[in-house]
Amino acid sequence: MTDPAINIRHAQAKDIPVLCELLQQLFSIEQDFTPDLEKQSAGLQLLLAKPERGAILVAQQVGGKVIGMVSAQLVISTAQGTPAAWIEDMIVDAGYRGQGLGRQLLDSILTWAKAQGATRAQLLVDMDNQPAIAYYDHLGWNTTRLQARNIYL
Repeated sequence: MTDPAINIRHAQAKDIPVLCELLQQLFSIEQDFTPDLEKQSAGLQLLLAKPERGAILVAQQVGGKVIGMVSAQLVISTAQGTPAAWIEDMIVDAGYRGQGLGRQLLDSILTWAKAQGATRAQLLVDMDNQPAIAYYDHLGWNTTRLQARNIYL
C-alpha cells in the first residue's frame, strides 16, 4: 500500500547529510561495515554523479523529512545476458519501520531497475540480522546458494 503522505523520489546532493545518518543506523546493525561519515559521504557523491550506473531513492514525509533510503547499481549479468541490479543501503529510520515504507522503497527501486533493462535484482543481508532476513522472505526474495566474498584493494 502506498502512503500518500510519503513521497519516493531520487536523492539529491543536499540529502547527503541525512543519508549518512541513515547509513550510520544501517552500518551499526551490520557486522561487516563500520559507520564512517567521510567514506559514506564520498560514496553517496560518487553514486549521485553517475545516474546512468545507479540510483538512490529516498522516502520523504510531506513536511520534508527524509526517513528512508535504498540504492541500486547496475552490473551486467552474463547469466541473464542483461543488466542486473545490486540493491544496497536499504534502511528506514527506526522510528518509522513497520509502516510499509521499506516495501515502497524496494518497489520503486525495482521499477527503476526494470526501466534500465535489468531482469534480476539481488541484495546482501547480514546473516545475523534475523528481522531483515524475515522481512525479505516475507517480500518473496529468494535465498541463493551463493555466498558473498570480498577483498579490499
